[in-house]
Amino acid sequence: MTDDDPSDFDATDPEAREVGQTAATDSEEFLALMPHYYRGEVSQSGSLLTRLDLTIDWAIVLVTAVLALAFRGGDVAAYLLLIGILGVSLFLFFDVRRYRTFDACRARIRVLEENLFANSLDPEAAPFAEWRSELADDLRRPTFKVSYREALSRRLRKVYYPLYVLLGVAWGFRISLYTPEQSWVETASIPGLAGELVVAAVTVFFVVATAVTFWPLEREARGEFHGEASGEWKR
Repeated sequence: MTDDDPSDFDATDPEAREVGQTAATDSEEFLALMPHYYRGEVSQSGSLLTRLDLTIDWAIVLVTAVLALAFRGGDVAAYLLLIGILGVSLFLFFDVRRYRTFDACRARIRVLEENLFANSLDPEAAPFAEWRSELADDLRRPTFKVSYREALSRRLRKVYYPLYVLLGVAWGFRISLYTPEQSWVETASIPGLAGELVVAAVTVFFVVATAVTFWPLEREARGEFHGEASGEWKR
């Protein structure tokens, strides 16, 4: 293999497979490679964020459709709203998985921004010596950076808990004030299940959802704005 003729490049050559080692020891090669890698990670992050937003959009569409059907009149059963809660829960589980994948990609981007670009703009900042090794290890063996429990809590707090509350309030109104000629026990019942049990199950669900949403956790997610007051940065 020669260095001058690209047609002689053999991807199966052991030396060709380790071509990145040159960039690891040559600062010019390294700095030439990093912008391309950074753009690739940002592009992938954008694609993952689009998928995340699509899940939220479908959850909102589902809630809107269920509310419209539940209050259109006629003999529409109140438990249609509970079916809506179940549907939102399915979207939540899809969303949590996609959020963890997005967060893993975003974390790699933040490593570059914090240790490469920030240090190039502020040379006096003390660099973290091991960031390149950690980034390389994560590229070889990618891992989630945020636990399922934290991801679930964060997605509930940001999007899905308000949807649950909306459906829950609508369901409570539907079984009580919307049909005054019937008792709430009759309206809340599901075929084969008494109204008291349905109300008890819904109450337990909302207690658990509230606890999962607002129970304090040590933060693991990276790269989001949090806990800082807004202020001036340009004068």
